[in-house]
Amino acid sequence: MPDISLDTAMLWGGVGYLMGSIPSGVLIARAMGLGNLREIGSGNIGATNVLRTGNKKAAALTLLFDALKGVLAVLLARYFADNGAAQVAAVAALLGHCFPIWLKFKGGKGVATYFGVIFALAWPLGIVAAIIWLSVAAISRYSSMAALVVAGWLPLVMMFAGYASYFLMGVVLGLLVYLRHWGNIQRLREGTETKIGAKSTS
Repeated sequence: MPDISLDTAMLWGGVGYLMGSIPSGVLIARAMGLGNLREIGSGNIGATNVLRTGNKKAAALTLLFDALKGVLAVLLARYFADNGAAQVAAVAALLGHCFPIWLKFKGGKGVATYFGVIFALAWPLGIVAAIIWLSVAAISRYSSMAALVVAGWLPLVMMFAGYASYFLMGVVLGLLVYLRHWGNIQRLREGTETKIGAKSTS
């Protein structure tokens, strides 16, 4: 992680967390009359579960806003402070999405916000991450596997593609993604994970 003062880290960590903790899916579902997202499908607040309402527009908006809150957290920290603060804000935004205080720390799996912070930190890394995700998803038909491969490999890409200063941050972000996908990992091992396009309530 970057050399950064405690005051700056606390400030932008707090800002990033609060921005990341905004429950986009819950708010969008409620605004569009889709009911309580916590009582639909898996109860997750992400775009995948919003899609289970049958409303593709709501799911797309959730995906967009979950990514944008990560983007804004990073860009604001970089603009008003520096790149070190931006890294802190990135980690905090993902933490906020995964463990939002407003929902008793029961949030989403963080993939859209993860992509948002990566694109904001360095768009070439975002492009690489998107290519990896699309390739793995196309071959395996598992969205979760694609996210896990991205989170696992991107720190190495950072190290060897001129973004070594992001490496430790990338590891922390990746660990958060793996933590939130632990159930998916177990289902992938058991062969019971739901493929892209298939209906599921888990």
